[in-house]
Amino acid sequence: MHGNDIPDSEQVDSAILGLLLDPDSQRPWSEDEIAREIGDRLEVTDGLARLAGAGLCHRLKDFVWASRAALHGDALRL
Repeated sequence: MHGNDIPDSEQVDSAILGLLLDPDSQRPWSEDEIAREIGDRLEVTDGLARLAGAGLCHRLKDFVWASRAALHGDALRL
């Protein structure tokens, strides 16, 4: 985040994806749970739309989980 508390979209997307990819976290996450973790509902809503558009997460109603592509990419990064 910037010094003036304006969220950076890449940092928000990375934080959301980190939650979705954490092997010790529950799956799927509700959008409300993610918003509580990140602290900014509007940024979470926008971030989830960006991640879904990039094929990195799936959504069903209010629930979100990492896509197989995101999980595979994360495994390759290790």
